[in-house]
Amino acid sequence: MSIKRIQATLLSFMFVCLGVVALQAQKGIIRGKVFNKDTGTPIAYGSVFVDDGGLGSMTDEEGFFNIVDVPVGTHILSFSFLGFDSLGLEFTLKKGQVLNRTLYAVPSSIELEGVVVSGKKQVKKKKVLVSTIKLSQKQLKALPSTGGEADIAQYLPVLPGVIFSGDQGGQLYIRGGSPIQNMILLDGVPIYNPFHSIGFFSVFETETIQSVDVMTGGFNAEYGGRISAIVDIKTREGNRKRHSMTAGINPFVGKLLLEGPISRLKPDAKSGSVSYMLTAKHSIIDQTSKQIYSHVPGGEIPFTFDDVYGKVSLIAASGSQFDFFGFNFKDRVAFNDLADYEWNTAGGGMNFSLLPKNSPTIITGRVGFSNYQTETSNSNDSAPRSSGINGFNFDLKFTNYGKKSEINYGLGVNGFKTTFDFENRFGIDIHQQQNTTEINSFIKYKYQLGRLIIEPGVRLNFYASLNTFSPEGRLGMKYNVTDFLRLKLAGGVYSQNLTSTVNDKDIVNLFVGFLSGPEEIIFKPNSKVKAEHRLQKALHAIGGVEIDITDRIELNVEPYVKEFTQLINLNRNKQAVDEPNFVTETGRAVGLDFLLKYQSPSWYIWSTYSLGKVNRDDGEQVYSTNFDRRHNVNFLATYSFGHHKTWEASMRWNFGTGFPFTRTQGFYQVIDINKEGIDFDYLKENGELGIVYSSNRNDGRLPTYHRLDLSIKKTIKLLKYGSLDITAGVSNVYNRQNIFYFDRVQYKRVDQLPILPSVGMVLKL
Repeated sequence: MSIKRIQATLLSFMFVCLGVVALQAQKGIIRGKVFNKDTGTPIAYGSVFVDDGGLGSMTDEEGFFNIVDVPVGTHILSFSFLGFDSLGLEFTLKKGQVLNRTLYAVPSSIELEGVVVSGKKQVKKKKVLVSTIKLSQKQLKALPSTGGEADIAQYLPVLPGVIFSGDQGGQLYIRGGSPIQNMILLDGVPIYNPFHSIGFFSVFETETIQSVDVMTGGFNAEYGGRISAIVDIKTREGNRKRHSMTAGINPFVGKLLLEGPISRLKPDAKSGSVSYMLTAKHSIIDQTSKQIYSHVPGGEIPFTFDDVYGKVSLIAASGSQFDFFGFNFKDRVAFNDLADYEWNTAGGGMNFSLLPKNSPTIITGRVGFSNYQTETSNSNDSAPRSSGINGFNFDLKFTNYGKKSEINYGLGVNGFKTTFDFENRFGIDIHQQQNTTEINSFIKYKYQLGRLIIEPGVRLNFYASLNTFSPEGRLGMKYNVTDFLRLKLAGGVYSQNLTSTVNDKDIVNLFVGFLSGPEEIIFKPNSKVKAEHRLQKALHAIGGVEIDITDRIELNVEPYVKEFTQLINLNRNKQAVDEPNFVTETGRAVGLDFLLKYQSPSWYIWSTYSLGKVNRDDGEQVYSTNFDRRHNVNFLATYSFGHHKTWEASMRWNFGTGFPFTRTQGFYQVIDINKEGIDFDYLKENGELGIVYSSNRNDGRLPTYHRLDLSIKKTIKLLKYGSLDITAGVSNVYNRQNIFYFDRVQYKRVDQLPILPSVGMVLKL
């Protein structure tokens, strides 16, 4: 299909979208946002209604509400939320008019927790949310944290279907997908390496997070570019009323966060405001470990990293918003006799949300860019490697609300350049420098028909460098059987044009290089049959049931299947220049996830069990992946107690069956004549030691993994706004020796990190 034809198809599709959202015969619309008047932060899950409540809406996570079919005339717009004083605003609406109103609610002294839980349950009744888990900053902080530092990297592994491969250089696998098949977004910008080499920490500062949406599969048409999962992280705005500071220190990191108004939110609440937020984090574990954690093998923990993030937010009185942000993340590690490794990523962008006057359409969009560079040397299995990816993304989305419907549509352009240099163990150099552009467009329609919610969608992708067009259908459905029982399903077709250098045979997956899809011809697994396309593709099919056992206890059960119809890997075992640079395989992930939650003003309990099976077919054999953990259990409990609940005790226990590995059959001597020379005396001197692996790949299993973490936190109130959090914790309480990797040549086992006690403090002023 030619580029002109693709462009014509996309334009036609957008015109159809515009026609679908033609203005309905509405009486009028009242919409806007609700903010906390003291801090300027949005209020989620509050009730906004007109007059006696016959018409109403619930605010979303950004405080937005939209009420349609409002009769013409004068009305009272009211807001009600436990913990805030009720308020009312008089407005007059004309036929076909769209009014934007911003409400500022004054906090009261009543506890909020009960209504927040109730509000989230109402959202579940109105949204499909298959394989979607929403996390808040408060939930992230509920986890016992290494070094007293809460981090999303420590929370993601407690989610059902999520597997983390280790504390040092570990990778995140979500329902059978490898890391390159998961899209991690920070304010809409892709983050190519979101986790530091020490697996306890991500590049994201918890204090800045507003919300996290983890979509482990079956995501609809507004998301694309990955074939397994999406993690969408949004940061909050800086304080719009006063300047404040948050500083923290513990044996692992030191951090500082500054925020406040540039243009202060006025008391009359009729004008806009501008705020800033700047945070920096620096690791100190490489220094403190020499004294505090001398019991760690090697005498130190050789990780260092630096994270910087800044944001400026402009919010107009009408509710329209512009956010400008930038970031720089760095990581360095030196494993003795394994790898000297570092990476650096920098980028930024702008997000905007527009509420046009007298238009029912809400417009959101973003422009972003990022640059990621990595290199490693002194590895025990290869020559130095380097890789880089830099590019931009632009998205424009439109939303229209009906009384029982919602339609979203939009378009986007992604462009990136990849560079890659690699020499494999056979001395073959693999090099790539490639520019590519992806154009996409989507439409998603949600309609509520009685108890049934249906959400079909279509995404169109054009991969310019491959001259490939990929139409992808998506579908989500939920049926509210009763007020406490809901059935759901989702699925679709997914594609991506990005592959990774990570190999399942790597002992430590530290070096993560990126390559765009191959422009060369590729073949079906272990054959000379030309592949139908040069994309990675997958099919998802997910079901589920949600049960509200009581007002505080809820159970979620989801079976799933992911069929990976084509996966593309770097041919790292290439032995001749004329051999292909890429090889293909297929795969399948099947599983069943259980999530049981209990929440009250004092308790937060989270329990998960995941049963899964992940395999790959390379054309020679079907084998289990090295992250195929069949059984995985997580139990998390947090208890708040004491006067004003200023004490908080937390525990987390994780159990997982062993990962697969390929058994060793024997050893042999390797003599490289080209390297040693023809005078090498092989009768008297030794060559390098080669390994004979089992012909059945990943036919063994490592020992089971389990670990207990505990922490206790005391919050001390300081003045009007300040507080001091003192956290004492222990990771790996009973000092379980969980295997990290096994050196076959030296016949030496290396374990993951041992027991690590810590004390940390966070000061807020």
